Amino acid sequence: MHTSSLLLILAAIVSGAVVPFQAGANAVLGRTLGHPLWGTAISLCVSFACILPVMLLARVEMQALSNLAQAPRWIWIGGIVGVVYITGALVLAPKLGAAGFITAAIAGQMLASVIIDHWGLVGLPQKPVSLPRLAGLGLIILGLIVMQLQASGVKPATGS
Repeated sequence: MHTSSLLLILAAIVSGAVVPFQAGANAVLGRTLGHPLWGTAISLCVSFACILPVMLLARVEMQALSNLAQAPRWIWIGGIVGVVYITGALVLAPKLGAAGFITAAIAGQMLASVIIDHWGLVGLPQKPVSLPRLAGLGLIILGLIVMQLQASGVKPATGS
C-alpha cells in the first residue's frame, strides 16, 4: 500500500473518530433545546458558520448557480441525509450509547456502500459485490450483534 493511500486511510479514520463526539454533543444540544430537530437545526447552522470563514480564507470562488440546473436531481440528497443522520444520532446515541450507535451506523453505511458500489450509484465507480466484500460486511454486522448483546446484558454461551 502506498504512503498516499495510508494517509488517506488515516484521514478517514480521524474523520470517523470525531463522529461519536458529534453524536453525544448533539444529543445534549437537542435535550437542552427541548427537541431533537432543534438540535439538528442548530448543529447545521454551526456547521455553516464554521465552513463559511474557511471558504473565505481559501478564496473559494462562487460557481454560477445556473450549474445546478444541469446537475442530476439526486445531488440534493446529501443535505437530506445530513438531517436524517444528525437527528438519528441525537435520538439514538443516548439510547444505544456511542459504541452501539456508531457500530449500527457503520453497519448501515457499509450495507448501503456495497449496494452503491455494486451498481455505481450517485456518480461513484462500479465495483461489483464479491465474496470478500460480503464477508467483511458480515463481520461488521456480527460485531454489531456482539456489541449490542453485551450492552443489553446478554452473556455469550460458554463452552463448559
